[in-house]
Amino acid sequence: MNHTVIVIGAGSAGIAVAASLLTRNPGLDLAIVDPQTDHYYQPGWTMVGGGIFDAGDTRKATRDLIPAGAQWIQKAVASFQPDDNQITLDDGSTLTYQFLVAAPGLQLDFDKVEGLVETLGQNGVTSNYRFDLAPYTWELVQGLKSGVALFTQPPMPIKCAGAPQKAMYLSCDHWTKAGVLKDIDVKFCNAGGVLFGVADFVPALMEYVEKYQAQLCFNEQLVKVDGPAKTAWFKPVGEGAPQELIERKFDVLHVVPPQSAPDFIKASPLAAESGWIDVDQFTLQHTQYDNVYGLGDATTTPNAKTMAAARKQAPIVAANITEQLQGGTRRARYDGYGACPLTVENGKIVMAEFGYGGKLLPTFPTWVLKGTQPTRTAWYLKANVLPTVYWEHMLKGKEYFAKPVLAD
Repeated sequence: MNHTVIVIGAGSAGIAVAASLLTRNPGLDLAIVDPQTDHYYQPGWTMVGGGIFDAGDTRKATRDLIPAGAQWIQKAVASFQPDDNQITLDDGSTLTYQFLVAAPGLQLDFDKVEGLVETLGQNGVTSNYRFDLAPYTWELVQGLKSGVALFTQPPMPIKCAGAPQKAMYLSCDHWTKAGVLKDIDVKFCNAGGVLFGVADFVPALMEYVEKYQAQLCFNEQLVKVDGPAKTAWFKPVGEGAPQELIERKFDVLHVVPPQSAPDFIKASPLAAESGWIDVDQFTLQHTQYDNVYGLGDATTTPNAKTMAAARKQAPIVAANITEQLQGGTRRARYDGYGACPLTVENGKIVMAEFGYGGKLLPTFPTWVLKGTQPTRTAWYLKANVLPTVYWEHMLKGKEYFAKPVLAD
C-alpha cells in the first residue's frame, strides 16, 4: 500500500492541505488516514456555548468532506518509521509514502485535572472545547441567576487561546441583558500572566472585563475539581509562587483543559523534546526528514493554534510539496498568521489577526475593519461569512487570501 502523499488527519488542516494538493495535481496519488467518522467546525463551539449557533451545524460526516481523488483510510496510526518512509496502522498493516504530511491536531487532556472527567457535563461543570458539552454551557448560562461563575485557562500552548475568555464574555453579555450580572461573581482564572498574548488587543478586552466586573486571577492553574461539592482548586504558578492551593466555590465552572500533542506523535521520531512535531516554522518542513511536513495544531511552530492558521499553512505545505515533486528548490514561507475573533458581546467582535512576534497582520484595511477594536463588521464575518469560507472554500482547496508565493 504505497502512496505518493499520505496525510495524517482529516481535520481542518488535513483536509485543507489534501484539497490544495489535489487542486494543483488532480491525478496525485494521495491518501488521508483518520479513523473519525465525524468532522467538526470547532470555531463554532464558542458560539454554541453562547446560544448563537446550533451544535448540529458544526458537524458533518468525514466521508462527505474527503476531496475527490483522495483515498480515505479509516484507521488510526500506531507508529511512524520515517527512515523507511513507512507508517504502521493500529491493525498492524503498513503504508509507505513518498511524502508524509502530519496534521493530527492536538489532544485535550481533561484527565490531567483531578476529578474533572467524572463531573464534566454535570454539577455545573462544562467546556466549550467539546462538541457534546458546548450546549450544556448555554444551558448553564441561561439557568444561572446568582452565584459564582469561574472560567479557566490552562498553560499554553492551547488551541484558540482566546476561547477561554470568549466563553466568559458571551456569558456575561447574556447575564447583563437578563439583569442578573450584578448578582454573579465572575472570575477568570488564567495559568498565564496576561489577558492576551498580543498587547495591541488588550485595551479593548480590558474595557469588557471592567464592564462585566470580572475579576482576573492570573498565574492560577486548575488542578482539581469536586463537582458534587461545587469546589475547584487552583495551583499558584510562576517564580516564587506559594505552595498552598487556592480553593474556590462555584455554581458554574467553564473549564479549558490542558492540551498536548497526540500520544502517538509524542512517542514518534517526528516529535521534538516538547512532544510536538518538529518543523521549520517558516517552510513547515520537518527539521530532520525532508519529505515530511507538519501543519495545524500539533507542530512546534510558535503561532496561535487556530483554524485561520491552518487555512494559511495548508497552501504553503501544498506548494512546497508540489515544488519538490517537480524537482524544484523554491519554498513558500509561513509568516505565523493566525486569527482569533474575540467575541466580546453578542453582536461585536475584536478581530485579532497577528503573526510571529505578535506582528499585526490584518486581512482588511482599517477603514474596513479596525481589528484592535470591537466591531459589528467582525461579528458579521464570524457569524455569517467564516463558516461558509470554511466548508465551501478552505476544505475544497480554494485559497482566497491564502495563496502562497514560492521564493528562492
